[in-house]
Amino acid sequence: MARAIWLVLDSLGIGNAQDAAAYGDAGADTFGHIAAVCAAAPRGALHLPTLTRLGLPAAHALSTGGAAAGFEHAPPPEALWGAMNERACGKDTPSGHWESAGVTLDQPFGLFEAEHDSFPQPLLDTLIETMRLPGVLGNCHASGTEIIARLGEEHIASGKPIVYTSADSVFQIAAHEDHFGLERLYAVCLAARELLAPYNIGRVIARPFIGRSSAEFKRTGNRHDYALPPPRPTLLDSVCKAGKEVFAVGKISDIFAAQGVTHKLLASGHDALFDATLAAMEQAGDGALIATNFVDFDSVFGHRRDALGYGAALEHFDTRLAQLLQMLRPNDIVVLSADHGCDPTFPGSDHTRERVPLLAYGPNLDPRPLGLRASFADLGQGIATHLGLPALAEGRCFLTG
Repeated sequence: MARAIWLVLDSLGIGNAQDAAAYGDAGADTFGHIAAVCAAAPRGALHLPTLTRLGLPAAHALSTGGAAAGFEHAPPPEALWGAMNERACGKDTPSGHWESAGVTLDQPFGLFEAEHDSFPQPLLDTLIETMRLPGVLGNCHASGTEIIARLGEEHIASGKPIVYTSADSVFQIAAHEDHFGLERLYAVCLAARELLAPYNIGRVIARPFIGRSSAEFKRTGNRHDYALPPPRPTLLDSVCKAGKEVFAVGKISDIFAAQGVTHKLLASGHDALFDATLAAMEQAGDGALIATNFVDFDSVFGHRRDALGYGAALEHFDTRLAQLLQMLRPNDIVVLSADHGCDPTFPGSDHTRERVPLLAYGPNLDPRPLGLRASFADLGQGIATHLGLPALAEGRCFLTG
């Protein structure tokens, strides 16, 4: 029987979403702009032989109508390749993942739109009282690294956690692992998750950090997302219902609120995530789904607007991907996608509304173009078909049409 490996290159958009202007993202093109920055730099054009073989440059050219810098003469793909439009109203992590797994949100998540005094004071007052906090710091839109550098020392001195948000549907809480305590941070996040029920906020995110001063503060791999559960069964639930295994690597389990997960594999950093994915491939039986989110593309490079770093991370990912392909069994399929964009050349530091790639490779699959797909849900429908599962409620199978 077949197995499926789903790799999410978090934030690797390929531009030209038809509704990008409605989100303030007209012209955003994460992959295309990274390729242009790298090609113009002394380091030279991106070198992505494996992703090129699977059709990433071809998918980008299909989406935008032009070749990315350095990929003007890319060879024909050896995989199934195309581009997907998002139907959900949003450009956030849960919306993108859930739609890819067959559940499109009918209504967008709630947002805290005010740049300053972002959270309602009664909400904060209740959280402070419930968790016996001396108060909170921040309460604004901010970059996670910037606000920790700015308020981290005051946080240590006062014991007040740092709360902040962004253009996404998030309530983020940063605290020092040693001075505040990791378990205490998680407890505060759980309390916030309950208090946020009336606001329909997608995720509460624990953002622990370490270091002795603003010059040394560094976020750790002990991040934890407390997400709302998907409103309907997803591809992951379908795999479990069939009695098969779902290996959730990295933050996949958090994104799906642990629904439809049989094995949760925590890892931080792309190498560790690849190692955990390869280990899961060695263990997974027939009919299994392995899903991995490579978050550093988004959190380390996209949000920090580091195009050259993003490009280098793609090149390193490419070398590890070649190793993964060598481990595929005859009836395996590996599917690569993204959940949104995060163009590092775009103003601000938020996600960008973009199309995303749909790349699928298996030893027994013949390469062909998949065209422009109407929904991310086509990905989940294709994996369901490959695994011999009943059809999901949404999506058109990319394997059959």
